[in-house]
Amino acid sequence: MLKITGYVILIISCLLFLAIPVVPFLGFSGAKIAGISTGLLIAGEITFYTSLIILGKTFYEKLKSKLRFWKSKKEKIDISDQTDEK
Repeated sequence: MLKITGYVILIISCLLFLAIPVVPFLGFSGAKIAGISTGLLIAGEITFYTSLIILGKTFYEKLKSKLRFWKSKKEKIDISDQTDEK
């Protein structure tokens, strides 16, 4: 049950981040758009880290390994671009 709660909070976090680009189209003034976007960003960060705490170290390690794979893949591409120019 605790894992399900963690995943639900993670999904809410993603929805909060996805709501940020929608805010300017709702017809608010510039100051309200900035305030709402900031609030959504802060709430998204808080819910994301809360879900990481609930889901535990194994989920964090899986997420970190996937991000490392993406980073190392990007670095390999950058290295190959440098060797092709010479």
